[in-house]
Amino acid sequence: MDIKQHIQNSISEILKINYQIENLTLEVQQNKTDFEGDFTVVIFPLVKLAKKSPDVLGNELGEELKNQGVIDNFNVVKGFLNLSMNNEAFVQNFKEIKSQFDVKENKNQTVMVEYSSPNTNKPLHLGHIRNNLLGFSVAQILKEAGYNVVKTQIINDRGIHICKSMLAWEKFGKGETPETTGLKGDKLVGNYYVEFDKNYKAQISELKEQGLDEEAAKKQSPIILEAQKMLLDWEQNKPEVRELWEKMNSWVYAGFNETYKRLGVDFDQVQYESNTYILGKDIIEDGLAKGVFFKKEDNSVWIDLTEDGLDQKLVLRGDGTSVYMTQDLGTAVERFKQNDIQKLIYTVGNEQDYHFQVLFLILKKLGYDWANQLYHLSYGMVELPEGKMKSREGTVVDADDLMQEMYLTAKEKSEELGKLEGLTSEEKEKSYEIVGLGALKYFMLKVDPKKKMLFNPAESIDFNGNTGPFIQYTYARIQSLLNRANFVEADFGSYQPNASEKELIMQLSNFKDVVEKAAETLSPAQVANYVYDLVKTYNSFYQNNPVMTLEDENAKQFKLQISDLTAKTIKKSLNLLGINVVNRM
Repeated sequence: MDIKQHIQNSISEILKINYQIENLTLEVQQNKTDFEGDFTVVIFPLVKLAKKSPDVLGNELGEELKNQGVIDNFNVVKGFLNLSMNNEAFVQNFKEIKSQFDVKENKNQTVMVEYSSPNTNKPLHLGHIRNNLLGFSVAQILKEAGYNVVKTQIINDRGIHICKSMLAWEKFGKGETPETTGLKGDKLVGNYYVEFDKNYKAQISELKEQGLDEEAAKKQSPIILEAQKMLLDWEQNKPEVRELWEKMNSWVYAGFNETYKRLGVDFDQVQYESNTYILGKDIIEDGLAKGVFFKKEDNSVWIDLTEDGLDQKLVLRGDGTSVYMTQDLGTAVERFKQNDIQKLIYTVGNEQDYHFQVLFLILKKLGYDWANQLYHLSYGMVELPEGKMKSREGTVVDADDLMQEMYLTAKEKSEELGKLEGLTSEEKEKSYEIVGLGALKYFMLKVDPKKKMLFNPAESIDFNGNTGPFIQYTYARIQSLLNRANFVEADFGSYQPNASEKELIMQLSNFKDVVEKAAETLSPAQVANYVYDLVKTYNSFYQNNPVMTLEDENAKQFKLQISDLTAKTIKKSLNLLGINVVNRM
């Protein structure tokens, strides 16, 4: 139990006995004001119930807590009760935090987290990086909070966009492969997606010169008509189209797996749209029979959501081919059928907010009782100083290129600092990789998911300020201290902690609360901001508390133990963000 919880329990007991007030949620805050005291209790909500003035009630509570030995001193200022804890409470709290560090409360609930979910017509880019890091980190945080977690992705491996890459390769590829070009498979296929768009635009221009308007030219372009025919051929299982599809997708999967491995994310389950879109069609047939959907004259299937403040939504094209909604309906049903899950989280950008609003509403109207257990973790887009990215025009920031750039920048910075002498070249390379990717991940995750963000690679890898390397460096500094001291945990007697140690203990005791809040809000930014604050507090302690020169063994042992627990908390916090640590930087 942390100090804050101990105060809450003590005050609740006093209120229950003295004033017959039960089940009241108290607001106990760490005191960051100029007033004396370690914690502040907000008195105002209690005044009416206790029928006492704020000053009288605050003084009565303070005296009672002092008599119980919970605090040393208190003061009441304008309805706030400020409490100064005794040293024994801090030391006891420190021991409890250490003993409970690896203990998790089992929530006995399973949450499925979907992230990544790429298309097999192009490699992963900067936007996918934020998606993957966010989804993976949320899964890590939920696990730490005591949930069972299933990490999943749905690979969009079929559809008109896939056929565009296939057709372009068939027309212009001259049989080239990843082996003959030396390119990763996802990059090779992505090149043909760009090639398709280049030819498509050229044909549109030609048709416009012949007198067609823009819309007619887009629809009548020969290359788009061929792609649409290829999609129909695929859905009708035409052998040569299916073979080409399987070959090119296998190239892409091999490329994706390399990217995922370097990024440090993984999945427990993988689903494929080529399987689930058929399930969606069955659901739509059932929905038609129930009157949830209706058909238009062109045979397309729709749902009318105008009474719900939305609009009419297409769920199946007139020619019988699927749209994204078809697939998403089938996937959701299949996931709840195959897994005993209590919540399903979709990690998808905010440009799809409306899509998920409609999806969840359709599933409710179809009568699935678990439709209320669906959640869209909507996040803002990532932009660069140069502006937005466009896949079709080939102006995206490639995920692999970005990771390599971060690695090279970390290498350059580390070599400038010159602190890795004595390590083997393999150990140095590992350090550059961990620091470079740590910088990328931390910069992405310290921003609230709902906000759009500007990613600046140079700023992210600074060894000072609110960055991954700054936090990793503090961890390495603590490891150096523990090694120099030949740290072995021992009893530190009746040590009296100083002010900076008390502040560290309070921050360390907040870790589990932070994890709970991050799990509730699905925001890794809570963990990122917490560990940054912890590191700043520790660095202040480190500067003002020399350890190696201490003659008092109890003081030395306590300072080493608080350093060790800080390092463990930094490491666990970073791991929740998918970030590793190094012992030297």
